[in-house]
Amino acid sequence: MKNKFGWMLVGGLATALLMGNAASAKDLVFGLIPNTMAYPYDVVLVNGFKEKAEANGVKVILLDPKMSMETQANQIDDLILQKVDGIAFMPNDSVTVQSLVDKVSDADIPIVASAVPVGDPNTNPVDYVYPNLTALVTTNDIEAGHVAGVYAVTVLPKDREAKIAVVEGAPGFAVVKQRQQGFEAALNEAGIKFKIVSSQPSDWTPASGERICQNALIANPDLDMIFNHADDMAIGCAKAIEAASAKALLIATGGGSDLGDNAITADEIDASVCTQPKLIGELSFDALFTAVSNPAEAKKGQYIDYKLFPLTKDNLADCPRW
Repeated sequence: MKNKFGWMLVGGLATALLMGNAASAKDLVFGLIPNTMAYPYDVVLVNGFKEKAEANGVKVILLDPKMSMETQANQIDDLILQKVDGIAFMPNDSVTVQSLVDKVSDADIPIVASAVPVGDPNTNPVDYVYPNLTALVTTNDIEAGHVAGVYAVTVLPKDREAKIAVVEGAPGFAVVKQRQQGFEAALNEAGIKFKIVSSQPSDWTPASGERICQNALIANPDLDMIFNHADDMAIGCAKAIEAASAKALLIATGGGSDLGDNAITADEIDASVCTQPKLIGELSFDALFTAVSNPAEAKKGQYIDYKLFPLTKDNLADCPRW
């Protein structure tokens, strides 16, 4: 009788523990802070994170700082006070957020940076991960520029100096330097003779891309190529090329969006680089969930990226649309 009672007790405890673990998994709450939900890229990243969270029974508190660093800082403070189980965010200022990451780490809350690094991108290597981050999940933007450059090598003239204009991303973003660095490295590695005759910052919009390309084509009507740091500006740039009846080739990075893919299909953009914000969101959740589920073995300082490839009319189906 004692043995029977003992087994019943052990069995009951085991069942209770299993039920407790299941309940604790469902009770997990993660905070998620993009740059702004006004950008389609951010929306897709958020959706990737939320879909993974829903599949794992994790509640998500989504906060939109609307590109404000002050608002983002206050939101992180609020999440700490709410004692969430983990935080994923897209830093609005890579340097300023260092102290915020430290604060989150001091509260023993795992934190993941998505798509944007923490720390000075002008002094740190592209794969640098701030020590108190659980992980940086991102696109390797030097590699993104390099992939675009490798494609450019196949279409640029080999018998003379090529004239290239550049439509940069917005000032202050690490990707501006990184994508350009990778692009030029690929051309130099291939021995391509080229000159950057124009390089102007944009605000990541088609309108700014169109304006910059108009000016570049007025100053240099015989451009061989215009390199855009993102598809959005290339969409506007395509209008400027058509209006000027120019023959400049148009390539970009940050590809995979509906608008970008449509422009490639219509032969308005020659090539881009497949970027996967949804995958970044999914991988960000995975890193956070692993850290929370098994804190004893949770790693800090993980660098997580994914394979990049050129995107042309021939392989659009290989890149998940966003």
